[in-house]
Amino acid sequence: MFLIIGLVIVLVMVFGGFAMAGGKFGIIVKALPFELMIIFGGSIGAFISANSTGVIKGALSGVGKVMKGPHWKADDYRDLLCLMFLLTKTIRSKGVVAIEAHIENPEESKIFQQFPRIVEDHHVVEFICDYIRMLTMNFDDPNQMEDAMNADLDKHHAEEHEPQHALQVMADGLPAVGIVAAVLGIIKTMAAIAEPVEVLGGMVGSALVGTFLGIFLSYLMIAPIAGRLNQILTEDGQFMQLIKIVLVSHLQGNPPQISVELGRRNVPSHLMPTFIELEEAIAELPPDI
Repeated sequence: MFLIIGLVIVLVMVFGGFAMAGGKFGIIVKALPFELMIIFGGSIGAFISANSTGVIKGALSGVGKVMKGPHWKADDYRDLLCLMFLLTKTIRSKGVVAIEAHIENPEESKIFQQFPRIVEDHHVVEFICDYIRMLTMNFDDPNQMEDAMNADLDKHHAEEHEPQHALQVMADGLPAVGIVAAVLGIIKTMAAIAEPVEVLGGMVGSALVGTFLGIFLSYLMIAPIAGRLNQILTEDGQFMQLIKIVLVSHLQGNPPQISVELGRRNVPSHLMPTFIELEEAIAELPPDI
């Protein structure tokens, strides 16, 4: 929603200011289809050449993410903390044998099924189950566990940000492609050097539309989308960081209440439940699962 609002403001302010300053749209309108073909079309071709199919699809879905905003909401962070509380409480009170049924079949687990939004994300569920499974295999050194989880999260972070990086590279290159279009326009103008001044002026103006479009598309359209996508991916990545924090705290011997409180303190500030809200959510959980 904010993406659309921002783009509307950009268009109104840029072209509205141009019109109020006495600018004429005739040259822009006449040159626009050809300049767009050269600049935007050429940039898309280069984007396809430079990236894998997965990155291209990720960039397209990334635009959708920018439209919708972050995937995880405040309620989801609270639910994740409640889920981790139940899992660590089960391990602590009943032992690792009791947790095996839940991590081997999370789709049938009474613990996981209380949080359907989380279960829908197989990456999150696999991350939780894989590392709890390692606990059942006596991989219980908190330092080694944290190192392993950090390496896993770093890999996931790098893969998630590849489409965003590709969009940013495209944005960085658009001004140069605009210059290419402008140079082609000047070449065309020089070929018609015998024409009257008013004709040559129109042709130079058309060439400068290329420079304008390259900068406009870069700094006012593609770069803001890439920047916002980076913010969203970074925020959503914090969701899995909470899992690491809670599990490492559990391995350090802290009770479930302390582990989830440490996790709560690392929720993004605008989404973080208060201490009381989390306590009330935990109190509403079934006493025995």
